Amino acid sequence: MPAGALPRFVLVYAALYAGYGLTTPFLPALLSERGLSPTQVGLVLAAGTAIRLAAGPLAGAIADRLHAGRGVLAACGLLAGSSALLVLAGHGFAGLMLAGLAHAAATAPLAPLADALALPAAAASRFAYGTVRGAGSAAFIAGTLVAGQLTGLLGLSALPVAGATAFALLAAATLALPAGPAGAETRTARPSLAELRAFLGAPAFRHLVAVAALVIASHAVHDAFAVIRWREAGLSPGTASLLWAEAVGAEVLVFLVVGPRLLARLGPTGALALAAGAGILRWSVAALTVALPALAAIQALHGLTFALLHLAAMQVLARTVPPALAATAQTLYGTLGLGLATTLATLAAGPLWARLGPGAFWVMAALCAAALPLVRGVGTRTDARQDTA
Repeated sequence: MPAGALPRFVLVYAALYAGYGLTTPFLPALLSERGLSPTQVGLVLAAGTAIRLAAGPLAGAIADRLHAGRGVLAACGLLAGSSALLVLAGHGFAGLMLAGLAHAAATAPLAPLADALALPAAAASRFAYGTVRGAGSAAFIAGTLVAGQLTGLLGLSALPVAGATAFALLAAATLALPAGPAGAETRTARPSLAELRAFLGAPAFRHLVAVAALVIASHAVHDAFAVIRWREAGLSPGTASLLWAEAVGAEVLVFLVVGPRLLARLGPTGALALAAGAGILRWSVAALTVALPALAAIQALHGLTFALLHLAAMQVLARTVPPALAATAQTLYGTLGLGLATTLATLAAGPLWARLGPGAFWVMAALCAAALPLVRGVGTRTDARQDTA
């Protein structure tokens, strides 16, 4: 693996997450500006979520089958950029629905495919995966800030163009990535259906997906209703923005500095347990108070409930996934695992909040508590990697 692998991967992740930051947060507003009603906006977003569950694993399977992780990621990057522009060309509900579906399908595999390429490269070149993932989080922040400025200057219609530019840069940067250790992409045997079944049935993978799904899904009430609750408690929009920025800043700090050290000291199972424990604490405090010092303290825990969890999960996958199934495993983990869990939890968040109010955070704390006893199973030995070597 060439010595220049790290900066190339940093560019890939920066372009990828900048593209997300430029497009994703503002898509509902853009659809509304294009003439869709609130109900129609919701239908477009829901349909996009549904197609992601199929598009991600399909792209991963194609990448593994053809030994073409870089090619599939680059192609999806180009499709993500072109489909972002379709939103500007779409007219009416049908046209914008097709544009939204195309964009959701193209963007679904991007992060998992990037992870599938970055993890073995990090091991071969001995750079920290957290460095490139932290660069991605920082780029997402930058993308959202740039999006706000562009919207003020040129309107919402400028964002798909900016996002398309970022995704095109992602495609170009992906093609510049090194081929992998000693041509591993071309030497690895094609995965068989039996190998895929054996891996998916491995206890370590199943427990990892369950733990990560529970902890990530526990963010649903916060993501949907935290700002509403803060504003009802008298916090200003500026204060709410600072609290969100603090959470993302903590995420970047854990990816770049704190997380790798915790992972080295605790191991992946210990780090997963810490992430789940931090979730119990975070959501319990959120259920009890909106005092600003308490909110500032628990927002910092986002670095553990998200970033540390992600680092630990990626280490488990890097150790247990057969090379021939790397993209498939990443896309299954990211879409059918975390994506489906987040979707279901988000659907449940509204009724929970309507019935329990802030007490809905206790349910989120319970999800994290349910993850704790499953952590031990993540350390269960699996021979899937050896069987496919």
